[in-house]
Amino acid sequence: MNFKKLNAIFIFACLILSIFSFLFDVCYADDIDYSDDVDLDTLEVVSPTNSIPDINSRAAIIIEKSTGAILFGKNENDVRKMASTTKIMTSIVVLENVKDLSTVVTVSSKAAGTGGSRLGLTSNAKITVRDLLYGLLLCSGNDAAVALAEFVGGDIEGFANLMNKKASILGLTNTHFVTPHGLDNDKHYTTAYELALLTKYALNNKQFTSIVGTKSHLVYINGSPKSINNTNELLGYLSGVYGVKTGFTNGANRCLVTACKRGDLDIICVVLGADTKKFRTQDSIKLIEYAFANFKMVDVKSIIKENFSNWKLQTANQFNINKGISNTVATYMDEFPYDKYPINSQNIKDINIDISCNYYFEAPLLRNTNMGVLKCYVGDNEICSLNIYCESSIFKKDSLSYFDNFLRNYCYYLETIFNL
Repeated sequence: MNFKKLNAIFIFACLILSIFSFLFDVCYADDIDYSDDVDLDTLEVVSPTNSIPDINSRAAIIIEKSTGAILFGKNENDVRKMASTTKIMTSIVVLENVKDLSTVVTVSSKAAGTGGSRLGLTSNAKITVRDLLYGLLLCSGNDAAVALAEFVGGDIEGFANLMNKKASILGLTNTHFVTPHGLDNDKHYTTAYELALLTKYALNNKQFTSIVGTKSHLVYINGSPKSINNTNELLGYLSGVYGVKTGFTNGANRCLVTACKRGDLDIICVVLGADTKKFRTQDSIKLIEYAFANFKMVDVKSIIKENFSNWKLQTANQFNINKGISNTVATYMDEFPYDKYPINSQNIKDINIDISCNYYFEAPLLRNTNMGVLKCYVGDNEICSLNIYCESSIFKKDSLSYFDNFLRNYCYYLETIFNL
């Protein structure tokens, strides 16, 4: 076989390998889903009712942002792959570890060669941390994810350690990270509930919230401008939506985390494992509209305070502090941590307060002694438990106290008998 034939075979083989490499990237590329584009105007979404929405997604949850209260759940604690919603944690680790977002990063060949959805970085390209974050969260660049991971954590493994450390701090016990981008890995997982909690935390960061709420942005790579668009199909389409992140891999299927606020109701909706992008979008809209049609923020704090004040008046003379210098006990309770709480409109009349308290104590009764508990229910569902405490100490009587008490009783007896 002559040299020309060998060269032709080599070139053909390289071409075939390149094609397979491309196909592999598309097949497993996070957020690249050419087979199922969605025309939002043609979606058939049933008008919101009191009925629990029927959705395609394997797992889903709605929580209210300020309280973390669960408004809807479907397999919300099942461990699942999360695809590019991983980048919520990636961005938070970066934002909390980089003081100056204008710092310029030099892109490594490894980052530049990362497959899947891309910002379009090349080896040795210069780009700021801020623009990498936009590339990470808007167009879901896996190359941006690796560039950030290497800059902050030294390498992917070091950055994953930072991600898992943060997950532990946040109490995410069913969440584990291996990569900064979320391409399929059996050791990379979360649950719908824990992803919602992570998002709740992330949205407290103003820079994160600003980025995920951006529809399009101009980034600069090597000083040259490039316009990128947000992959979140609901941003700018559905009323109140202000983020957060899309995701897709073969293992995770279609995923979407959405933040939406209307009036004083602010929710986070997570759908994981939808069969198609259309189902992902449709399910999210169904759940969001269901939440706003059925839930209201109620001033539960005032209801609790009123009930506790009434209870104090009714029980002021019921305490018995054996051998104490007084039976008058002043009480206080834990603060209800929220100004308002989301309640299903059908259950607002079912808010009940139950107070259990001990009324007999042996002296001394020390300040801050736990005396009982106040529980607030909506129907049969307990939404809070607040401890009740003694406000000031009541000491045990000493011999002088007994003598003083004797004199007081004796004088009272004389006044009664002789009308003095």
